[in-house]
Amino acid sequence: MSNSTTRKLFEHAPAKVNLTLNVLGRRADGYHLLDSLVVFARAGDRLTFAPGGTLALKVSGDTAEQAGPIDDNLVFKAATALAAAIPGLKLGRLTLEKRLPVAAGLGGGSSDAAAALRLLARANRLKLDDKRLQKVARRLGADVPVCVDPRPRWMRGIGEILGAPLKMPQLAAVLVNPGVPVATRDVFAMLRLKPGRARKRAGRPRPLPRDREALLAFLAGGRNDLEPAAIKLQPAIARALAALRKEPGCELARMSGSGATCFGLFGSTRTAAAAARHLSAAHPRWWVKATVLG
Repeated sequence: MSNSTTRKLFEHAPAKVNLTLNVLGRRADGYHLLDSLVVFARAGDRLTFAPGGTLALKVSGDTAEQAGPIDDNLVFKAATALAAAIPGLKLGRLTLEKRLPVAAGLGGGSSDAAAALRLLARANRLKLDDKRLQKVARRLGADVPVCVDPRPRWMRGIGEILGAPLKMPQLAAVLVNPGVPVATRDVFAMLRLKPGRARKRAGRPRPLPRDREALLAFLAGGRNDLEPAAIKLQPAIARALAALRKEPGCELARMSGSGATCFGLFGSTRTAAAAARHLSAAHPRWWVKATVLG
């Protein structure tokens, strides 16, 4: 076996951030229909793959204890599902370093699963658009397909309709999670949408402004439809947003996904880093991370 097939492979599993999120309605089967502008952060988890032998997964890192049992981890499920779909798939030892908070509106588990699919694709000379891999991604969860190729794009439907990658200026940001649990099901339930009911009309995917100031104005005109519901369930989210908005240089603050993580956009990485330091000192129990979105 050559060195190219035995060396360890590495993948970054970036945090997924919903810059905007509109709930368009609810399908007859109960799934909610979304229209969301999704970007990815430099902050994220890290996955290592050592090809050879039977499938195994080890989880470490700051938030490893929140990740749950191995057999319920999306990384393990992704590898198992892809092996079932592709007989003879080369497996091996996966090591996941958890850095992101779990169930926090950042798609951490989905991004981890997508990183596992990318690693196995590289080790087995598969293309990311392989129909078998894409089918596995869709079965794993609504957020997994968009994370397989983590670039800015519009995500629609229940997550299965992906627009083409978008070009946009990178945005300095601070991610804040106040450390409260938010169940996605409970947030959607607060909308009280009956199955088969439309809430908004779906428009055509919009091109993004290339100029940073124009992009900020575009984002300011958007919203996250789940934010008010999540705040009712967990008022700490409102406190996190208020804290971000008070930081010097914060241009926009909003909740990501179904919460509880919020993001603040800043004019530069320097002002974002300063805000992160201040927020960490003022709220030592919060998870705070300066990063770049794009």
